[in-house]
Amino acid sequence: MKQRKTEPMPEGKGRPVVYLAGPDVFLPDAREIGEAKRQICENLGLVGLFPLDNEIDIAGLPAVEQARRISLANEALMHHADAAIANLTPFRGASMDAGTAYEIGFIRALGRPVFAYTNSARCYAERAALTRRSGPAPDDFDAADVEIENFGLAENLMIAIAVSESGAPIALGSAPADLSRDLRAFQASAEAAAQILLGPKSGDIS
Repeated sequence: MKQRKTEPMPEGKGRPVVYLAGPDVFLPDAREIGEAKRQICENLGLVGLFPLDNEIDIAGLPAVEQARRISLANEALMHHADAAIANLTPFRGASMDAGTAYEIGFIRALGRPVFAYTNSARCYAERAALTRRSGPAPDDFDAADVEIENFGLAENLMIAIAVSESGAPIALGSAPADLSRDLRAFQASAEAAAQILLGPKSGDIS
């Protein structure tokens, strides 16, 4: 486990602060991806908080204690945020990253909006059906007689509705060549967040 220590957590200084949730933290170039997302937010008048912004030193600690400190530090970042922008691109299965799902629920429980995007061009039901046809993963109790939720949504209804009730639909990508790093759908989601959190720009027609 890498030591998670970066620059001090940025202050909003009157600008909305958004927590950048997603499995991007597992990428080998995670810090570069986080910086690119922060720059997009900066250009829109937002302050982006990437999970690796946590100032915690976990070197040498037992694995469970490392996990505890990372979890609590991420929750502290979310308490500091006015909203979240979440990456829902499928990760290790038909659905989104489990940790990101928790973070969406956490932000919503704080009464704050959640914006989101996915680089998948398929709805949740289609992805689940494709995953079923490839055979169940170990310890997955899915089977042919188990219902697949099908509302035509990009994700499980609890996620999709949490996002839409925040004021903007999930921004949909179109299966870019690099699902993990293409930021065009993120850009669209960040623009929607800025529109809602900052209000329309002068001259905009509502």
